[in-house]
Amino acid sequence: MTKDGTNSAVTDYDVVVVGAGAGGIFAVHEFKEKGLSVLGLESGSGFGGVWFHNRYPGARVDVESYFYCYVDPKIYSEWKWSERYAAQPEILAYLNFAADKYDVRGNYKFSTRMTGAQWDPSTDSYTIAMSDGKAVTARVLVMATGQLSEARKPSFDGLDDFKGEWVQTSHWPEHPVALKGKRIAVIGTGSSGVQVIPQLAKEAERLYVFQRTANYSVPAQNSPMDEGRYQDIARGVEDVWRELVGTFSGTRNPRGSARAADMSPEEQQQLLQERWEHGGHTMNSVFTDQSSNADANAIVAEFVRDKVRQTVKDPAVAEKLIPTEYPIGSRRLCVDIGYYETYNRDNVTLVNVKADPIERITPHGIKTRDQEFEVDLIVFALGFDAFTGALDQSNIRNEKGEQPTDKWDRGPKTFLGLMTTGFPNLFIVTGPGSPSVLANMILGNMQHVRFIANALTYMKDHGHTRIEPTEEAQTEWTAHVADAASKLLRLGVENYMVHVNKDDQSRTFIPYAGGLDKYVARTNAVEENGYQGFAFA
Repeated sequence: MTKDGTNSAVTDYDVVVVGAGAGGIFAVHEFKEKGLSVLGLESGSGFGGVWFHNRYPGARVDVESYFYCYVDPKIYSEWKWSERYAAQPEILAYLNFAADKYDVRGNYKFSTRMTGAQWDPSTDSYTIAMSDGKAVTARVLVMATGQLSEARKPSFDGLDDFKGEWVQTSHWPEHPVALKGKRIAVIGTGSSGVQVIPQLAKEAERLYVFQRTANYSVPAQNSPMDEGRYQDIARGVEDVWRELVGTFSGTRNPRGSARAADMSPEEQQQLLQERWEHGGHTMNSVFTDQSSNADANAIVAEFVRDKVRQTVKDPAVAEKLIPTEYPIGSRRLCVDIGYYETYNRDNVTLVNVKADPIERITPHGIKTRDQEFEVDLIVFALGFDAFTGALDQSNIRNEKGEQPTDKWDRGPKTFLGLMTTGFPNLFIVTGPGSPSVLANMILGNMQHVRFIANALTYMKDHGHTRIEPTEEAQTEWTAHVADAASKLLRLGVENYMVHVNKDDQSRTFIPYAGGLDKYVARTNAVEENGYQGFAFA
């Protein structure tokens, strides 16, 4: 399927991969290993994806570095992490190391955005337009753009009038941002806000934190890399891979083994303290029923609230920082290093914008209803247009002129989170309906890419040029995704993982909440049964 100059409907590439993050790097490598011609497109100037753009001070992974990497015997033992939870510069260096080890650098066009992709059923290929004015064709289009890549843009009145500098955590500038001695405002206290705030406080003359909704945050309990632990993993990488894809989230985080009600209050508190000291997302699974039982959840939530009260010296500030409106874990749990301690500093002021909302940005700062704050720098930590943002920006069209999300007005519809009907040969890596952001994302990318690579080999071996999920399979899987999330407390809380229908307020949970282990078992069964649920032509 490569250029041979003999066919007027020439296909330039077998596969075009969009994105040069962890998923894109591994995809280009795997497809090349299968003997396919591959082009990678990346709007940024280098590898890294989310870790290229999210270079704000304090940016750090919230999955242990030992497993937030390519669990692949080809390269695992050649890289040693310095910390249990690696910081952005080290992750970016790792992804560049991996790109070179996998020999994919020469396959990429950087600073090049896909501006459109048109499916042609007469040739079973996509014509892909690029921001440099050129176009290519490809049999298969793989979107490895990630689910948290399209930044949510600030939309505050008066921003164009601001005479200082403003930046976004999700697209932090490559050039140095002056922080020392500045008056800085941070708007947003989600995951990126929780990470950047302690670092800015160390540099700023004055730091104002504008908080709309308090978020639960737990300590990472970060530490230097454990050499013995690393060596154990490196000696048995393939076994570790099989172990991880057999877990709920693709990590070795301990999970609850009993319901809260089956334990005494003393046992509950002891286990909670053990998980607190372990650090990270283990607080999401102290009890087996905390994600679905409000009483069990409240025990965990109150434990974390007490920790905030013990840490923040000013009781009034502590109460503002304590979430009370939603269960713990029903929004993404933040993992921090010194977040709550930051509010004990004399140069940090917390502004509750629910009580005193922001009215506009002024030439010299931020005007709330009751006050005005003069600042030199505004940092927007607003998160992402999750799941569909990058897809919508890519302008992918089928023969009817439809885009993939056009029929998702009541929530995403996919088969396995990999494909959607009406769009042949279009794969969405870690897409809606897969474990996606609920699991170790690099592991999820690897698993998806290997599934896609094997499917393309199956197609070649059987003389197929088109693959698409059946309506029946997509309907069944979409219903299964909904059922897996039906008892979650999270389903009733406003957060980026929940699609809410405006007419009747019905809700769809976007990722697959049944666990990575069950998901992998299903995809393995689909593959073993000749890709049951997919139609070929």
